[in-house]
Amino acid sequence: MKKVNIYFNRWFSVAYHYMNLLRNNEDGIPVQIFATHPDIRHMSLQGADFAETEPALKGIEYVQFCVDFCRRNEIDVFIPRLHMLDIALHVAMFDAIGTKVLVCRDLDLLESIMDKGKFYENVSEQGIMSIPDYHVISTAEQFKDAYEDLVAKGHRVCFKPTETEGGLGFRIIDNTRDPLQELFGYVTPLITFDDAYRILASKETFPDLMVMELLEGYEYSIDCLADENGKLLVAVPRRKVGGRLRLMEHIPELEEIAARVAEVYKIPFNFNIQMKYNGDIPKLLEINPRMSGGLHMSCLSGINFPYLAVKSALGGEVQPMNFEGDVLASHLEQPMIMKINGQSVIPDAVN
Repeated sequence: MKKVNIYFNRWFSVAYHYMNLLRNNEDGIPVQIFATHPDIRHMSLQGADFAETEPALKGIEYVQFCVDFCRRNEIDVFIPRLHMLDIALHVAMFDAIGTKVLVCRDLDLLESIMDKGKFYENVSEQGIMSIPDYHVISTAEQFKDAYEDLVAKGHRVCFKPTETEGGLGFRIIDNTRDPLQELFGYVTPLITFDDAYRILASKETFPDLMVMELLEGYEYSIDCLADENGKLLVAVPRRKVGGRLRLMEHIPELEEIAARVAEVYKIPFNFNIQMKYNGDIPKLLEINPRMSGGLHMSCLSGINFPYLAVKSALGGEVQPMNFEGDVLASHLEQPMIMKINGQSVIPDAVN
């Protein structure tokens, strides 16, 4: 049986788990994993069969690198993370060499998703779920007005860049904080309004920030699997329940939101919806048009998200499914030898 060649460009460390999920698929399909990263010792590469150092390129030059890599290694499926929009823009180059790319081809939607302010506007127009009260601002005076408006509505306030990944740039305004106490404690995302205003006022304008109500209820990450046409096959809500514990549980209203998102936006393959409750109302944080950083935990529900996406991309039949029941899970670090007597044990470099 011919091996399926699968390529990951620069990913998070958790791609190590995705690679093993692909390798240990339920159909027994043999796969060969290729990966690139600027750091050849990066942990994501430890799950690959072949690894190569990735150059620091952008735009079409980076896309051309990926196309050449796929051609040279006869890649069947490419699972991108870095420079996803550039790759989607030039996805026809991969089509021409027979490589399937797990990426959303709706460029307007992809651009919108990557700018949280624009996407919130879109979601509001569609009316498919609740969004937080928010303002998009780029000057200190706009920041002040937005803060005062949200406080007047009874909200605690937070802010973050409109274009960011994960928790980068996220801050919570707390005017009761004690800087001296924090100096001797853990680093926190807390900042006073006065400090934030002073920093922002040091520039005439700055990249867009989203100033919004702070949601203080449970946060859910809904991992979703759709077919190539965006038809939803399964959605698994997951939340933190203290420490390293994660609970995958059936939440009908969140599963209904996932179904509406899929129906409206038709995001193919793997995507993730992050929601957080304010009281009993779940509100959107963001949508990631890719595998989430915690997807390997959701796979403990019995759904092999990475493999089923690849199977669908290659034309295999994947039926809609449900996970059996609620699953409580956790994780431990795994030590890994990188060198023995100076000899590297990382995957072979691609020839």
